Amino acid sequence: MQVRIKWLEQRVFEAHTGSGHTITMDGPPEHGGQNLAARPMEMVLVGLGGCSAFDVVEILEKSRQNVTNCEINIEAERVDEIPAVFSKIHMHFSITGDSLNEKHVKRAVELSIEKYCSVVKMLRPNVAVTYDHELS
Repeated sequence: MQVRIKWLEQRVFEAHTGSGHTITMDGPPEHGGQNLAARPMEMVLVGLGGCSAFDVVEILEKSRQNVTNCEINIEAERVDEIPAVFSKIHMHFSITGDSLNEKHVKRAVELSIEKYCSVVKMLRPNVAVTYDHELS
């Protein structure tokens, strides 16, 4: 896996992924950014949510659950010092589908967070990652 980061201007950077995608990142205005794109630390949360959502949908499909939507709302807190790392992250999963089994959904979320999600594994034990879910 490879990523190349290129500085464009001020605090705007462009990431080129090995899979052929381009992502723009920017810093906050108080640090010279222009608010043109997501912050790098937001991208960490995007990676966390994407990784876990992928797991949950795959697990539910393998369990023959008819999942039609998976959304994760993530809230994070950072420490008040530099480096301003995450101290707490809470993930709220909203899963939609036809005749979903609550036990299968609960198990899929647990398996993702506790076993499969690589991003969670990298963040723990330094960050308190909590989660809950609802069928919507």
